[in-house]
Amino acid sequence: MATTSKLKLTRDQLASFLKNHEQIRQFERLFATAAQLEPTTPADFILSLAMTEAKVGEALDGIESLRRDTATTDALTQAQVAQVQAQLAALAQQLEDARIAQTAALLDALRSQVEGLQLAPPPRERKRTRYGQFYDTTTQNVAATNTAYAVTFNTTDISDGVRLRSPSTSEIEVDTEGLYNFQVSVQIDTTSGGTDLVYLWFRKNGTDIADSACRVRIQGNNAELLQAFNLFVNMASGDYVELMWAADDLDAELASFAATAFAPAIPSVIMTVSNNIRGEL
Repeated sequence: MATTSKLKLTRDQLASFLKNHEQIRQFERLFATAAQLEPTTPADFILSLAMTEAKVGEALDGIESLRRDTATTDALTQAQVAQVQAQLAALAQQLEDARIAQTAALLDALRSQVEGLQLAPPPRERKRTRYGQFYDTTTQNVAATNTAYAVTFNTTDISDGVRLRSPSTSEIEVDTEGLYNFQVSVQIDTTSGGTDLVYLWFRKNGTDIADSACRVRIQGNNAELLQAFNLFVNMASGDYVELMWAADDLDAELASFAATAFAPAIPSVIMTVSNNIRGEL
């Protein structure tokens, strides 16, 4: 077993008053340094021994201070770690509380919106108001009896989205989908003394509209008659409607008359068209 020079102490003996291996090694180094001084007189030896013992005491004090500082540092470090951990836990809880509050607010807003949708009526589709008015200032005749002819118009009075489909003078076209009201007034006349039958009806996109006709009987020379009727028609953009007519006698006509001193002129036909039946815009 190793011994310490000069003092002839084993490490087991040193361990009886030193606390750990590091203190033992420092103690051995101190006495090794003391051995190198080689005192030559008893006084020198005594002085060297005292100095060595003082250094040993200093070393032991330093070791003890280092131990206390290390323990204090460990305690401080642990306290700081605990404090940081507590702050992190508090921050995490705050974030979680904020998420919960935000989620609850979003759910409340969504619930309010859903309840509002349930109470509010569905939005009504709004369409542009479309209208037009057309008339003809000439007298119109049939070239053959019991044959369909389109009534023509030579004047557009007012028009917004409803127009004569160029180059046609009989096709009334719309530019917006909707339910349209076609209203017609026709001035019917006959130039013979017999009885004439006149037929009037509507045609959409070149096809007769079912159950849209009317028949007028006129009798006697210059027996004028004003016939008015109307029809609701569902229209798509680009659809057109025509007013058709036929007569069983060539003397029947759609007559126009010039203005008089007390009354304006009389067109042979007037047609008004509008789609504001449902209050569309």
